[in-house]
Amino acid sequence: MITIEPLTRERIGDVLAFEAELRRQEPDTFFMDAGEHYRALLERSFDDGRFSNAVSLLACREGRVVGRIDAVILAARSDASCTCAYLDWICVLKEERHRQVAQLLLKELRRELKNRGADTLVAIMAHNPDSLRFYRAVENASIHDEAVWIDL
Repeated sequence: MITIEPLTRERIGDVLAFEAELRRQEPDTFFMDAGEHYRALLERSFDDGRFSNAVSLLACREGRVVGRIDAVILAARSDASCTCAYLDWICVLKEERHRQVAQLLLKELRRELKNRGADTLVAIMAHNPDSLRFYRAVENASIHDEAVWIDL
């Protein structure tokens, strides 16, 4: 069974293991180095006010991280609101793809963003077949140019 939980400081080691596994499974795909520098950056992010509008969720199977989604609620003075969010990243281990993990992550992200007052989630679409298939299947979403606009 998959559980969705927030990324906490205590789960950083699990996230690093997840990202190392992503690099092992897909060596031709770029993933940032998940070494000690990255660990230090993640650690500091929990004490940095600039991350107050960040939402990071983990998909776990039996305690192991198998997927991750990250977004941020944007503060814009153009309309003096914080109603739009940007989907920064969603990724699932290969063996967990096509098992509804990404959909569960997106569902929980949408719920969390809506609870925080956002009404739109914008994602820049990757051009690999799995990503395109995923975004084209998202309910209450429309594709504009290279982005997908998702109602929350």
